[in-house]
Amino acid sequence: MVDWFATPASVWWGFAVVHLYFLGWMASFFLGGGTFSDTEQYRQWAMDGYNPADLEGKISPWVYPVLAQIPIFLANIAGPGLYLLVWTLIITALNAAGLWFLTSGRRSESGIAPAWWWLFFSVFMGYLSFARVEGITAPIVLVALLYAAERPVVAGLLLSVATWIKVWPAAVLVPFVIASRQRIQVLLSGVAVTAVVAVGTWLSGGLPHILDFLTNQGERGMQLEATFSTPWVWLSVFNIAGSRMADNTAINSTEVYGPGASVAAFLMQPLLILAAVAAAVLLVRALNRGAEREELVLEGALMVVTAFIVFNKVGSPQFIIWLAPVIVAGLAHDWDRWKVPAALLMGIAITTFVIYPLFYTPLIHAHPVMAAVLTTRNVLLVVLLWWSVQRTAELGRKPATVPAGA
Repeated sequence: MVDWFATPASVWWGFAVVHLYFLGWMASFFLGGGTFSDTEQYRQWAMDGYNPADLEGKISPWVYPVLAQIPIFLANIAGPGLYLLVWTLIITALNAAGLWFLTSGRRSESGIAPAWWWLFFSVFMGYLSFARVEGITAPIVLVALLYAAERPVVAGLLLSVATWIKVWPAAVLVPFVIASRQRIQVLLSGVAVTAVVAVGTWLSGGLPHILDFLTNQGERGMQLEATFSTPWVWLSVFNIAGSRMADNTAINSTEVYGPGASVAAFLMQPLLILAAVAAAVLLVRALNRGAEREELVLEGALMVVTAFIVFNKVGSPQFIIWLAPVIVAGLAHDWDRWKVPAALLMGIAITTFVIYPLFYTPLIHAHPVMAAVLTTRNVLLVVLLWWSVQRTAELGRKPATVPAGA
């Protein structure tokens, strides 16, 4: 029986069980014509359209890069009543494609254990991945990382497309461009995707808003779940100096307020930029000292993506989904080397599951137990970032033992 779990067929049975469960969960909403979580907003955008003139007083769909419009509108193909069903099926199809790439060809054996890890991760994070745009981008990034060494230009195209759906895959592009021997071709592939996106947006009349996603959240405060919000969470728990958690209805988020919170929010953007620059310097240093390229892409991706979460003033629970493709690709590359960050991320996923969807309401009402769970989650994120920085620096202290062409 144990041997059966080491076969590709077992993984597909596991895939079916997990995805049928979430299809059943979503059915409890879409059978009555409803939606779940952020898909309500997506459905509203699909029905209203993206014309800024019609968005007065509403949350702007341009909060996402323009290619997010494709799945958002596609999910409405069967009408508003079945929006959630079609959205769930789109993500299921993308996950199936990711699983096929993970467990076929030369990874028919090495990809099985990482696939089970991914399915177990999905048990906890599926409530988010099936209800957010992250569920669209994660399998695309996974396939790109699996392709990184063999077909870097294809990987670059996939990562560029994913970045124009949700910004976070840019964090994977940074180490990929730095480590790739074909970085010029990879950059050109990104330019080509961007050009096609720009032309398409121009033809549809939305070109003046193509970069709105970079600026339309600039004035927001520190979101409750952000790593750097932890001190104000505890100040709110103990009701110190008027600290509190409150809704920002303009962008549908809960933020922390108290002494210094606005200053922290202002500083997060430059801190994030500094972290990205420091990560790039560390990656270039490691490459110049003979780091193995494929491992550098993977550990660099983990480092930059984790930094994008830790130094982010938003910190929404679905951000944890960003890390899964990197961990899965890392486990497929070298299970022993990647089992520590895999264990850390599983702990992060479990604590995030406790936060959302289980007990988010007690958290926003400053319940001390939930504040402790959130603090644990954030500490694990910092530990994961520290691990990735240490291992990336370690790559730069050793000559490459196996040439690779990532």
